[in-house]
Amino acid sequence: MVNHTGDQTMESVKLALKGGPREINGENEKIFHWPIVTEEDFEAVKAVIADGGKPSCTDITMEFEKEWAAYNGVKYALGTCNGTAALAAGLWALGVGAGDEIIAPSMTYWATCACAIQLGASVNFADVDPETLCIDPEDIERRIGPRTKAIVVVNYGGYPADWDALLPLAKKYGLRILEDNSHGHGAMYKGRMCGSFGDIAGASMMSCKAFAIGEAGMITTNDLDLYKRCIAYGHYERTFASKYNTDAVPMDLPDLSPYVGIPIGGCKHRMNQMCSAMGRVQLKHYPERIAEIDRAMTYFSDRLDELPGLRAVRPPKNSGMTKGGWYLPLCHYDASKLGGLRLGRFIEALKAESVPCNPGANKPIHGNPYFHTLDYFRMGTPTVEAFGRRRLETNVDSQLPVTMGAAEKIFMLPWFKHFDIPVIDTYINAFRKVISHAGELLEDRNGEAK
Repeated sequence: MVNHTGDQTMESVKLALKGGPREINGENEKIFHWPIVTEEDFEAVKAVIADGGKPSCTDITMEFEKEWAAYNGVKYALGTCNGTAALAAGLWALGVGAGDEIIAPSMTYWATCACAIQLGASVNFADVDPETLCIDPEDIERRIGPRTKAIVVVNYGGYPADWDALLPLAKKYGLRILEDNSHGHGAMYKGRMCGSFGDIAGASMMSCKAFAIGEAGMITTNDLDLYKRCIAYGHYERTFASKYNTDAVPMDLPDLSPYVGIPIGGCKHRMNQMCSAMGRVQLKHYPERIAEIDRAMTYFSDRLDELPGLRAVRPPKNSGMTKGGWYLPLCHYDASKLGGLRLGRFIEALKAESVPCNPGANKPIHGNPYFHTLDYFRMGTPTVEAFGRRRLETNVDSQLPVTMGAAEKIFMLPWFKHFDIPVIDTYINAFRKVISHAGELLEDRNGEAK
């Protein structure tokens, strides 16, 4: 491992991109390993496997749901097979259907809003706030029309959205909110847990997330009606007593009661009990583990902010907001502070030093033909036109300037899972080394990546 201190020393060390020694060697991989799996997890999963039909039952899952609801400060939680299923059920439960519109950010993963097309609805994509990268409330308001039914809000990168503005806005226009909390497990907004703000929330718990238990998802809500609708949509086995479920939920909603025994969405969404068993173990240790992640990422971000042109994407100190597990840590990049060095070239040099990072964040999805030309129902015309009363012409690149500019102004940071100052400092040194050679990088094709 090479450790250098001081910019002057860094200037004298050749960049790895130019054939010099790498600042970071391969022995630090453990600091990124996630999730933390112990014998306790293995024993919990083995107990499920060993008990015949237990993997298809719901008893362990229901215990996990109760614990997850308590952790998030909500009345109801419902485990799903993945986060996509959770979001799809949530959107359907909110009453989104043919001809409706939803407003969602373009800077997100497709699962946030792709299910709208299956419901015959269309997506009006909004821009994000340049500081938080969460959906911009002002841009939402100018896009609201007579067919707008719901807003989909993502706590992007674990950064809590602006709920003080979003909740009154939704109330003003009579809109429902689907909260996508796939990035925000354990994140807090002014003393309240993310995943509890929307009328209903969905979250992924897949293996790379901050709360990671495999292919799994979770719905959270305080609304009993919405909870029951999500059950009816993809959890047919919860509506009657059977060997797989001994605690049936009364399906007493008049529009759904005739269909007990068949999921309205046509798919089984229940969480695998092996994931549920692991989830119960992981949740026991989650607060202490994300506290360590927060210590590590806060230390790293503080050091990073001392360098020219770099500023971590994170809530202001003493704001009452936290990032929980810090999923998808990001950094603002100001090329003007480094002589105009393009982000792509900067990242190329960092990668050569063995720093895991990439330019941008999620690729904008508003231009994907899925949301504009897909004929999902094979009606001979795009679904959004077949059911919609107006064709959305607002989702051009020029109307989403922050989203479209992110690839040059935002990049992904290393995501430390352990608070190890000497190791973290080696990564800071790598950043310092590249910055000290900014002038040299600028001489290469004006800072453009080769």
